[in-house]
Amino acid sequence: MCVFTNNIRINQNKQQYIDQNEQILTKKAYKLNSPLHRFETACGCVSKQLKRDTLPLKQYFILVIKFMSNIELIDDNNLKCRFAIFKNANLKLASGEVLKNFKLAFNTFGSLNKNKTNAILICHALTGDQYVTGHNPITGKDGWWARMVGPDKPIDTNKFFVICSNVLGGCAGSTGPKEKNESGQDIYGADFPSVTIKDMVNAQSKLLDALQIDQLCSVVGGSMGAMQALQWSIDFPDKIKSVIHIAGALKHSAQNIAFHEVGRQAIMNDLNWHKGNYASNNSIPERGLAVARMIAHITYLSDDAMHRKFGRKLQSRDIISFGFDADFQIESYLRYQGRSFVERFDANSYLYLTRAMDYFDHSESFKKTLEFIHNPNEHLKYLVISFTSDWLFPTRENKEIVEILNSLSKNVSFLEIETDKGHDSFLLDEPDLDVAIKGFLESNYGKEYE
Repeated sequence: MCVFTNNIRINQNKQQYIDQNEQILTKKAYKLNSPLHRFETACGCVSKQLKRDTLPLKQYFILVIKFMSNIELIDDNNLKCRFAIFKNANLKLASGEVLKNFKLAFNTFGSLNKNKTNAILICHALTGDQYVTGHNPITGKDGWWARMVGPDKPIDTNKFFVICSNVLGGCAGSTGPKEKNESGQDIYGADFPSVTIKDMVNAQSKLLDALQIDQLCSVVGGSMGAMQALQWSIDFPDKIKSVIHIAGALKHSAQNIAFHEVGRQAIMNDLNWHKGNYASNNSIPERGLAVARMIAHITYLSDDAMHRKFGRKLQSRDIISFGFDADFQIESYLRYQGRSFVERFDANSYLYLTRAMDYFDHSESFKKTLEFIHNPNEHLKYLVISFTSDWLFPTRENKEIVEILNSLSKNVSFLEIETDKGHDSFLLDEPDLDVAIKGFLESNYGKEYE
C-alpha cells in the first residue's frame, strides 16, 4: 500500500508544505518504488498538463491523487506478464475517438539501475507481442527475439532493463478488438476504434510514466517495430537517447498496402467473420486468417531463401499427385504457417494492425518535423539497418531516412547487411546484426552500467 505522510516537501513556485495524515493513494496492486517517488512522479505528470501557479494548492493535490489512483500495475500469473491499467485516461486517438480506459500488457527483463538510465524499449512487429525473450505461455516456445535479448546477448539484460509491451490493438492482453469494451460487457470486435502507429507510441509513453522512467537509452524495433521507433523520435524526442531502426521505412509502400489488402479481404470474406462479430457467434474466421498469414509470410522471405530451403522438393511423396494436396514442401510449409498462426492470433487484430501500418506515412512530414520543431534532445542518435534481400522494406527506403538525417546534421549510422534471408533477417541468425546492435548500445551507453 502506498501512502504519503506528514511534511512532504513540494516545489511549487515557492516551497510549500502539506501537513496531512496518511492518505491511501492507490491499491495494493500498484507496486512501484517508494511512496515519495510515486508522489513526485504524479506531480510531474500533472504539471506537464497544467500550470501550477494557476491552481490552488488543494486542487493541485487532488489532481495528483486522482492521477495516481487511475493507474494500476498488476501481475498476471496465467499470461506470465504484467498489466498497466489506465482508468479514465482519455487517450485521444488520431482518428479523433477517445479511449477512456485501456490497458497494456508488458514484460520487463533485467534490472533498472539506480539512476534509471539503462532502460530500453523494444517495439514488436506485426504479429509479435510482449514475450520478446524467455518463455511464451501462449505459444509454448521461446520469445520471438530470444536470440537477441537476454543475459550476455547483444541486448544484454545483465546491463540493460528491457521493456516490451503488446501494442494497443494487439491480441496478447493489451486493449484491442479481442478485449471487452469500456462497458465491460461485450467484446469490442469490429467496434474497436481505428488505431495508428502514433496511438501505439502514445500509449507506450504513458506506460513509461507509470514505470517512472523519464528517458530511455534506446528504442529498438524491426518492421512495424521500426515504425514505432521512428514515431518515438518524432513525438517524444526528449524521452529517448537513441533509435535502432531495423528494416523499416518512412511510409508503407503501395505494394505493401496491396499485400495487406489481399490478406484483409481473405479474412473479411470468410463466412465465419460475421462482420467482425465472430466472438459473439462462437466462430473464428480460421480459413481467411490462415490465408492472410500465408500471403504475408511469402513477403517475409526472399526468392533465394525459398529456393535454398525448399526448391521444388516434394512433400512426403516420390511423384506428384496430379491433384491439389500439398505436393511441394513450400506448400506444406505455408499451410503449417497458416494453421499455427490461427491458434495464437486474433483476426480482427490482424485487420487493425495492418491498417495501422498502411496509414504510416512520414515521407513529407519527417524532415519538416525535425527541422522546425524544437527538440530538447539534440544529441539523439540513430542506427538504421537494412538487408539486401528485403523486398518488403528495401534498402533504398531505409536510406531515405538516413539521407534526411544527414541533411539535418543528425547523428546517424547506417548498415546494410548482405543476406538472402529476406525481411525476416532481423529475427534470424545474422551475426552482423548482433555485432551492430551490441556495438551501438555499448559504445554509446557503456558508462550507464557503472
